[in-house]
Amino acid sequence: MNDLIPLVNKLQDVFNTIGSESIDLPQIVVVGSQSSGKSSVLETIVQRDFLPRGNGVVTRRPLVLQLVNTHTGISSMDETSAKNADYAEFLHLPHKQFLDFDEVRKEIESETARVAGQNKAISRTPIHLKIFSKNVLNLTLVDLPGVTKIPVGDQPTDIEKQTRNLILDYIHKPNSVILAVSPANVDLANSDSLKLARQVDPQAKRTIGVLTKLDLMDAGTNALDVLSGRAYPLKLGFVGVVNRSQADIQSNKPMADAFKSETVFFENHPAYRAIAHRCGTTFLAKTLNTILMNHIRDKLPDIKAKLNSLIGQTQQELSSYGDPTFTGKAHRGSMILQLLTRFASDFVAAIDGTSAEISTKELCGGARIYYIFNNIFGSALDSVNPCENLTNQDIRIAIRNSTGPRPSLFVPEIAFELLVKPQIKLLEPPSLRCVELAYEELVKICHTCGRKDLARFPRFHAKLIEVVSDLLRERLGPTSDYVESLIAIQRSYINTNHPDFIGGGGAMSQLERTSQRKKPEVDRTRRVSTVNMTLNGPSSSPVEAGEKSLTNAVSSLSVHPAEKSRERESSTHLHPSSNGITTNGAHSGPNAPNKDMFLNYFFGAQSQRSGGRSSHPENRPAGLSQDVAKEMIMPKTVLDGESLAHDRRHDHMTESDEVSHPIEREDMETQLIRSLITSYFNITRKSIQDLVPKAVMHLLVNYSRESVQTRLVASLYKEELFDDMLQEDDSLSAERAKCKAMLDVFKNAFSIINDAM
Repeated sequence: MNDLIPLVNKLQDVFNTIGSESIDLPQIVVVGSQSSGKSSVLETIVQRDFLPRGNGVVTRRPLVLQLVNTHTGISSMDETSAKNADYAEFLHLPHKQFLDFDEVRKEIESETARVAGQNKAISRTPIHLKIFSKNVLNLTLVDLPGVTKIPVGDQPTDIEKQTRNLILDYIHKPNSVILAVSPANVDLANSDSLKLARQVDPQAKRTIGVLTKLDLMDAGTNALDVLSGRAYPLKLGFVGVVNRSQADIQSNKPMADAFKSETVFFENHPAYRAIAHRCGTTFLAKTLNTILMNHIRDKLPDIKAKLNSLIGQTQQELSSYGDPTFTGKAHRGSMILQLLTRFASDFVAAIDGTSAEISTKELCGGARIYYIFNNIFGSALDSVNPCENLTNQDIRIAIRNSTGPRPSLFVPEIAFELLVKPQIKLLEPPSLRCVELAYEELVKICHTCGRKDLARFPRFHAKLIEVVSDLLRERLGPTSDYVESLIAIQRSYINTNHPDFIGGGGAMSQLERTSQRKKPEVDRTRRVSTVNMTLNGPSSSPVEAGEKSLTNAVSSLSVHPAEKSRERESSTHLHPSSNGITTNGAHSGPNAPNKDMFLNYFFGAQSQRSGGRSSHPENRPAGLSQDVAKEMIMPKTVLDGESLAHDRRHDHMTESDEVSHPIEREDMETQLIRSLITSYFNITRKSIQDLVPKAVMHLLVNYSRESVQTRLVASLYKEELFDDMLQEDDSLSAERAKCKAMLDVFKNAFSIINDAM
């Protein structure tokens, strides 16, 4: 039982060697306000003057004080120390013994100033002091800075907050016993120490109160209710003490005389005479010794369980750093192969989706590649418009350019091929982007493989990433070239016999169905246009044409269009020179050319617009001189790059010519070409959407997946590279050494507790 406190002291010494606070060891924490008598209580317990004294904040760093009774025999104490009895040791000055306690005080002051500075500031770094004496009981005490209210001198403005936070950090630990020191000449309701203790120990189970300065209370007053536990009940109770006065300290009153004076005070005081045996410094030391031993006994099983858990955790952490003995020359080759194989396996598993560390936050590896193929690439292809950047003007010019000087009976196939090939080219950028995204994902997989296993060998890890990146980069070029060739193949031969292609007949049927819905309105427009031309002539102004059409519309519309067409055709062939012609060359009479004829619509509708459709200009009626002029102007206009709309504004065409059948035929040809382009483009898009992912998988993903280990072994399994690749990271080596030292400490502490129990 008496060995429990030395046991905790040993544990504390063991943990202090590594500066670890992993274990909350049982200890007594001394708390009190400034000038409450804390230092005097500790010096009376130790029976030595060793603590700094002065005005203001004197204790500015926590002082961990271990009291060791020399009667139990201390192995570290030599014969000289045994003869001289009392001596002290500091943790920051190992193997140095202080026999003069004035030197102990000076060392505490200098060490405090070294860390906390000269400006009365406080520090959290503790000072560890061990005192060996035959006059002390085994105790572990922590003296903390006193609670202060107002900054003095050059102290920080938040000195009160700093002090309170420091005290709370120590007393909130469940294994700490709180020694709350309060002066008896101040109302207990204003005690800072009891107030802080209640915050962390509301049931007062681990708080013991100490009343100082009982001899300085006003005459006729006493603290009997407090010492009896009636005023403020504590489970561990209150103990009253009488310390040396400032005059006694300055006169160096011996400790033995101070003990006698304290005993006489309690035995002769009328209020404290009955409880004198439970008052005084001697009783306080015995009480603290008993409380600490019982506290250690109660907490020791928990400490042992905590140590056992820490040993397991530390061993696991140490194993993650790897065994340095395995990196010797005899094992380097096998380690390199093992790490290469593990890295390649992680790479393949990430692609296949069989990795043990699959993320649940985002898509990665093979799942990300699948998403690229089916979502990103598919959406990119679907967003491409089959007729993007292709206007009606472009289609009409392509049709005319593809016929050359010859007239076209049907829509030329060359124009379709000429227009569809650039549209297929639009599928190339998203296809190449698909290759790039798959490549980037493979590079990302490469960087995430083997992080834990290779963390201790950063150079080796960098070499592995470099080799795999080179392999992926080598495959990126052929894959991109093949994808480009897929687009080129589609453009090299336009297969109009594809079973899914709509064809000319299908496109014409679609147009016919569309035109049938618009036919009534179109027929009415044609009849009104024909009547206007018949009544007014092409040179009439729009106003005159409107007036004449009002007077002759009924008679003109009463004749059947087919009969009028046959009549005009026969009249034209029988009497080519008898057409009614006005002085300005305009058509007049009922024999004007009819543009509604079926054959004329499909085979000769553009004879008045595209030049060379009539055999000789002199065989034309004189009223067609403007059309002849247009035939001469049109090629020049097209070559000069001007738009057809611009030509139409500059040509001397009448309103009836602008709504004539050649313009309508061009619109139908344009729609026909658009239908064919859209149909063939959709076929090509489906093919590309199917072929590009297959090409990427075959040429890039699967090739890299199957050849990664072979490439790694061929590039890195070279003995001259072993030393460089197996060079450990300096920080990791330091972490492993620290972890190993901590594991040794935990094992040592565990064995100490086992031996004690």
